[in-house]
Amino acid sequence: MKPRLSAFAPLALALLCNSAAQAETPVAPRTEAVAPVLGVVLPDFAALVRSQGPTVVNIRAFRARPLDKTQADTPSAAPPSARELGSGFVVAPNGIILTNSHVIRGAEKINVRFADKRELPARVLGIDPLTDVAVLKVEADNLTTAVLGDSTRLEVGQWVLAIGAPLGLERTATQGIISALGRSLPSDSYVPFIQTDVPINPGNSGGPLFDVQGRVVGINSQIVTHTGGYMGLSFAIPINTAVAVAKQILTQGHATHGWLGVSAQELSQELAHAYGLELPRGALLTEIRPGGPADKAGLRTGDIVLALDGVAIVDSADLPPKIGASAPDSEHLLTVLREGQVGQIKVLVGELGSADKPDSPRQQVARLGMWVSDLNDATKQVMGIHGGVQVEEVAPGPAAGAGIQAGDILLKLGRQPLENAAQLVKLAAGLGNGLTLPVLVKRQENLSFVPLTLPATETAVNKQK
Repeated sequence: MKPRLSAFAPLALALLCNSAAQAETPVAPRTEAVAPVLGVVLPDFAALVRSQGPTVVNIRAFRARPLDKTQADTPSAAPPSARELGSGFVVAPNGIILTNSHVIRGAEKINVRFADKRELPARVLGIDPLTDVAVLKVEADNLTTAVLGDSTRLEVGQWVLAIGAPLGLERTATQGIISALGRSLPSDSYVPFIQTDVPINPGNSGGPLFDVQGRVVGINSQIVTHTGGYMGLSFAIPINTAVAVAKQILTQGHATHGWLGVSAQELSQELAHAYGLELPRGALLTEIRPGGPADKAGLRTGDIVLALDGVAIVDSADLPPKIGASAPDSEHLLTVLREGQVGQIKVLVGELGSADKPDSPRQQVARLGMWVSDLNDATKQVMGIHGGVQVEEVAPGPAAGAGIQAGDILLKLGRQPLENAAQLVKLAAGLGNGLTLPVLVKRQENLSFVPLTLPATETAVNKQK
């Protein structure tokens, strides 16, 4: 059931829409010279934390059981009340909070703890896994709200500060600089991430990234690590991207994204010369989805997209976020290099996830205690997978016992790759009682095998809904 939004959406939307105006109003005191001997003027981070700390919240998401130990942010968390810690921040005084979708997805209960140690239950207004943005609501009034900045004005090298709960340590502040802008990660090509060297660890996810004026410019989302801890590479969702998603969730209960139906690659210097370009630039189209928006517009494999609506596509990674931020059915003008000639092609953007929807979106896998659906080709393309089925709902049974949750993507059952829901239903029906076999599960950017055990005797827990 979609949430009833009318009671609070106008106020929240007004605040979100006014973020650009708020960006002009610094909330932290002026910066002060703290190293006069060296002639260096550093930001007054202490004043920033005092003014903006009350807007940051700690989020506890309780689940029946974690997928594996690496996904519980606290080592002491254990079934049946596994807890994932994250952060968030208040964007409207009536209790609207932004965080990451991966922090709260699949949670049975969510508690929000404020700086004054109040703890309130929260409900989910909507999540957008593609951008990793979630909107929560707590029943409260007159809350201190964060000032939202403008992430399009960021520059590499400027100071930023994060406040969150790394490893469960609440109200922790860490600082650094912006290392790069517009980063594309393999698992999230639709988000132009802000890369920083701000120390971020599990528990910081969903928390705000501030500029030195105390304005939120990003939502801390991911780290690149080989150890599970901070290694100098942190990534935040630009606040403009998050606000655009939040507006859609508050007005219609969900977010939509544009879809072009192409795959693209970066040009090397050698490829650029082969196509007659002096320097590598643009997105080289390697695949055109038959019947998709690009195909209908006349784009071809081998075309190089140089610009979208007059804005240059410097790297291939520039194209997906721009298309994803476009409204479905909106028209755009692509500047394209084809066979040595530069021309323009109009394209009507489609909606991501709308292509190839199955006639029967949900199928019951009775023996495993869950309902699943097929993934369409557009979603597979974005997630970088070739098969798999989407878990829609989990009932008490073997799937729940294995820690499988709604929203998970199942890629293998035993040694058998999964292609569609009908195949999984058939495979599950042929499994023997008492059998245990591994299931390969994709949850966000994580891949894990979980042991799934069928009961020794048939039960009647799985009834058709």
